[in-house]
Amino acid sequence: ARRDSGRTHIRDPRLAEARRAKYTLSSIIGASAACVAFKQQARRAARTRAPVLIQGETGTGKELLAQAIHNASLRADKPFVAVNIAAIPETLLESEFFGTAPGAFTGAERKGREGKFKLADGGTLFLDEIGDMSVALQAKLLRVLQEREFEALGSNRLQPVDVRILAATSRELLAEVEAGRFRADLYYRLNVVTLSIPPLRERLVDLPLLCEHMLEVLCHKLGLPSRDIAAEALQRLHKHPWPGNIRELQNVLERALMMSDDEALCLADIDAVLPAAKVAAATAAPASLSLAEAIAEAERTSIRKALAACGGNKARAAAELGISRTSLYEKIALHGMG
Repeated sequence: ARRDSGRTHIRDPRLAEARRAKYTLSSIIGASAACVAFKQQARRAARTRAPVLIQGETGTGKELLAQAIHNASLRADKPFVAVNIAAIPETLLESEFFGTAPGAFTGAERKGREGKFKLADGGTLFLDEIGDMSVALQAKLLRVLQEREFEALGSNRLQPVDVRILAATSRELLAEVEAGRFRADLYYRLNVVTLSIPPLRERLVDLPLLCEHMLEVLCHKLGLPSRDIAAEALQRLHKHPWPGNIRELQNVLERALMMSDDEALCLADIDAVLPAAKVAAATAAPASLSLAEAIAEAERTSIRKALAACGGNKARAAAELGISRTSLYEKIALHGMG
């Protein structure tokens, strides 16, 4: 990489491509009033340099929206760098953000390491699940946003940085502020523009379009011939509460496709994989459950209850369940809970 005025310019086209946002506003499928409204708000937000706070339940597509905002902005040709705060151990987050100076500590890379702020310089930094950030790191993030400069770990040299922040959370940040778990000054710094993504249950009119689009994408991904979905199967999807939102819908359709050889997914295909239908069947005939199935269902129920009790905070839910946060993420993926 070559340096110019303290900025790093990436020559490797593969790295540049990896930091390019894939999705645009046209990637957001839906014609409901709720969908049209938040796409219009996102389009307006893209025209500014202000920070954006994206709020929405798990699985609603917060990173997709962040990428779309970046691609509609004047920074579209610059890097888009995403950090899932909930998925990175607290002890590593600071170095992940700010990088490390050469030989900053035992085990550090000899040449040092650039952090996400430096990688996103000139572009957009997306902070997913920002409500999971510790208060100590919140203070350091606030300083970078205010001063537009940072220090790498182990360095005493300030580096200027030009980054637009898009943040997302599945939690109610104002309630976190009132509880003392989130800094009020950072909240107001991030909350210049707020976009709320409606949950799937509030935009069910979009289900046919979403299913059509997802089936096309999934069939291409899985190497299957094009598939349709029967009217009664679509009606069944309308009755589901969709706690996992768009991600859950994609999971259900993909699993149904893998179990069906017909030209169109039928009601039986959907009932075979839809969580609520499986639970109802288990309740009606508990004797038919194998021990492994019973254990898996009990685990799913425990995870749902822990997440609900902790307001969607996966770190606290993991502690409540007595497992690591990494194990919780693995179990959520294993059970298709989004």
